[in-house]
Amino acid sequence: MTAMSNLRALQVDHVNVFLGHGAARKQVLHGVSLSLAAGRWTSIVGPNGAGKSTLLKVFAGLLPCEGDVQLLGAPLRSWTHRERARQMSWLGQNEASADDLTVWDVAMLGRLPYQAWLAQPNEQDRAAVEQALRTTQAWDWRARPLGQLSGGERQRVLLARALAVEATVLLMDEPLANLDPPHQTDWMNMVQALVKQGRTVVSVLHEIPMALQADELVILAKGCVTHQGASSAAETHRALEAVFDHRLMVRALEGQWVTLPRSPA
Repeated sequence: MTAMSNLRALQVDHVNVFLGHGAARKQVLHGVSLSLAAGRWTSIVGPNGAGKSTLLKVFAGLLPCEGDVQLLGAPLRSWTHRERARQMSWLGQNEASADDLTVWDVAMLGRLPYQAWLAQPNEQDRAAVEQALRTTQAWDWRARPLGQLSGGERQRVLLARALAVEATVLLMDEPLANLDPPHQTDWMNMVQALVKQGRTVVSVLHEIPMALQADELVILAKGCVTHQGASSAAETHRALEAVFDHRLMVRALEGQWVTLPRSPA
């Protein structure tokens, strides 16, 4: 086992999350304890309402919670905002951005943690943004306003913004939204390349066949972790089938794990 795999990128201990107020207050996460190794791709999966996005927001420090959260071995609260923003980038669901901003300007927002107040981008900033836009195949639109793009094109620009941070840890909530199958494959290849560089990627995915390409799965149900394990492991496949009420089955196809619908008995 390498030194990188011994490092904990993210860790939560006995985390509880409550959302809403008064009579509408509801517990969404129930005593979750979880440790994610650095330099790996972990996908969080589970039924609707399982708490997947909530858990990702806890990792990002975007939700108040009971319990302890650590980033790269240090309490999340001990990091300054700027330090945390350099180490961890975020791509959320249905993120809004001003439609009159150009693609270039949106991607450049990822460099804000490195820039002094009102400072102009430097050469390193411009190089990081160009690389991110080329990686997501959005470079040719760099002068276009965001409002002129399709949903899939917009998603690729927001992904470029997250990549431009050059963070050690990338958190992505439903990153495949609006992407067609070829660009979903491009996203998977990009994530695997980032992991080879030593980065850590944590994704919430509804696309279970894509999630199975990750190094590890975390399976949630009703705000609790029901399983954590290698995506290739038989016990992980059994846990995955169980959490979806055995309405799908995991099978090998041409060297990859896929899911198939299970016919009623």
